[in-house]
Amino acid sequence: MDDLSRFCCLNTVCPDYGRRGHGNLTVCMRYGPQRDSRLFYCRTCTTRFSERKGTPLFDTRLPRDKTLAVLAHLADGCGTRQTARLVGVSKDTVTRLALLAGTHAKQLHDELVALSPPNHRGPARREVVVRRQKAGAL
Repeated sequence: MDDLSRFCCLNTVCPDYGRRGHGNLTVCMRYGPQRDSRLFYCRTCTTRFSERKGTPLFDTRLPRDKTLAVLAHLADGCGTRQTARLVGVSKDTVTRLALLAGTHAKQLHDELVALSPPNHRGPARREVVVRRQKAGAL
């Protein structure tokens, strides 16, 4: 049995849009060369969508391991040409994946910051005091 509590309906018109673990999603099909990608079905709005939709892995023709290797090299600070040479892909592919991953990371950051509770005390700052030594007699 698949754990679908992390997923939500991605149809903006659906009443259950964005509600994770609501129980409205089922796996209607598996696809891909190894049948490892899942196609979800929303019982509320009858929409089908891939589990990879909205992620950098969506609509990539590369194998999953190679795509993750490209993203891992970029996260480690390797450049575009170096990553392309190490993984064995085109530098245009590396650039495309970097742009997709950056956009996804920004959206995830904005979502997590919006859900974080406000800090009523303000930022934790220490007062910095500069001590001056008294000038001795010359």
